[in-house]
Amino acid sequence: QVQLVESGGGLVQAGGSLSLSCAASGRTFSSYHMGWFRQAPGTEREFVAAIRRIGTSTYYADSVKGRFTISRDNAKNTVYLQMNSLKSEDTAVYYCAAAYASNYYPPRVANEYTYWGQGTLVTVSS
Repeated sequence: QVQLVESGGGLVQAGGSLSLSCAASGRTFSSYHMGWFRQAPGTEREFVAAIRRIGTSTYYADSVKGRFTISRDNAKNTVYLQMNSLKSEDTAVYYCAAAYASNYYPPRVANEYTYWGQGTLVTVSS
């Protein structure tokens, strides 16, 4: 069982930056690939970024590539999402998720993640 708690959401102006954190419970954090997803009102949950369970291999949606950075600290059981050059279309509830690392690459599909946080709202004003 893994419990995830996101923090760091809020209101920011377009062009600004925001950093999200996701703290995980349990002693097996490094066994899980971690991902960030987002969901805007009336839309499906979409992939944002993912990171392999160990190391620095990262993967991004085209819409955030070059602006967002995912990272993790396995000693602190925490995954981060640094968001720069924010746009109004980045407004959404952001969720972190954990997928047991049975495959080499982390999944990009929401239903392949087992554990989810409660979400944190990011609002970008234009």
